[in-house]
Amino acid sequence: MAASSRGGTAAAAALLRRGQSSICASCRNAHFRSYSASAEAAATAEAHHLKPTESQPHPPFTASRRSEYRIKSGIILTRAPLLTRALTPFENAFFFYQKRLNERLVLPFRHTLFFKKDTAADLDWRIKFEERGEIAAKELGRYYAQGRNAWNDELLVGSTLSSEDRIREILLKDAESRVTEDGEEAQPDEIVPVEQPMDRITEADKTNDVRRLDRKLDRTLYLIVQGSDGKWQFPSEDVPTDEHLHETAARALESAAGVNMNTWLVGRVPVAHLVTHPEFNEDTSLKQRGEKVFFLKGRIMAGQADLKGNKFGLKDFNWLTKEELKEKLPWEYFRSVRNMMADR
Repeated sequence: MAASSRGGTAAAAALLRRGQSSICASCRNAHFRSYSASAEAAATAEAHHLKPTESQPHPPFTASRRSEYRIKSGIILTRAPLLTRALTPFENAFFFYQKRLNERLVLPFRHTLFFKKDTAADLDWRIKFEERGEIAAKELGRYYAQGRNAWNDELLVGSTLSSEDRIREILLKDAESRVTEDGEEAQPDEIVPVEQPMDRITEADKTNDVRRLDRKLDRTLYLIVQGSDGKWQFPSEDVPTDEHLHETAARALESAAGVNMNTWLVGRVPVAHLVTHPEFNEDTSLKQRGEKVFFLKGRIMAGQADLKGNKFGLKDFNWLTKEELKEKLPWEYFRSVRNMMADR
């Protein structure tokens, strides 16, 4: 007899010696009933309405029913924003006010600490300083931070002093050298203009070319591919038994979009998943298997997708923003992945 059984018997006997009124029969049986495998099996069969020849429910209530689902791994490949977003008029006015406020609080600018006297750089600074009305700041307008009207540092409604186009033009003009190689003041026809920065709106934006990566530079772009059935989705593939999810996701991307991309798999943990339930016939036999797709996140660093010779029969690809994906993907598909997408 096991030690636990001897202990249970001794405890029951001790309670019985104290009298039957000290504990009821149901509690005594519940605490000290000996374990019986056959009794537990009978209770399980009764609870699940099993036949005498069955040892577990059908389908098993603890089984994963994996035969009814295909396990797939996909990748949500993203191109990160290349530019900061454009500021709103209020933000432009606020930062402009902050610059003026800073001019009021700091000490006066001592150009002799930065430019050696009677040098070309000193002459260039003095010329521009006089053109600005003897104001050290380049883009703050006729604002004298140390004067009696220094308190009037806020912009009026409708003012264009804080507009990006105006500030860009002023900074580009200030970057032009006003001194010749001989150290003399340059004439207007001798001033070399500074190269203009590239526009935020690219040619791909103007033509709405959704296959190019140089569009929507201040937004995150996501790669989707179009199958032979015309449906759009993220690249995905069935997971074999000898692969992990991240290995299948990398293989799916290479098989779908080619090897002409320098990509980086952010992690080995899925960031989203999609469940498509199986379909059954009237006799409960399996008609079509369901799918459980686990999506991992990736980044493209260089290169471009190339569908030539892909084994999935893909016809097209797009680089789209979150809002564009909402219009392109089926609703249930988009709903399953939208929470992992950045606002911009």
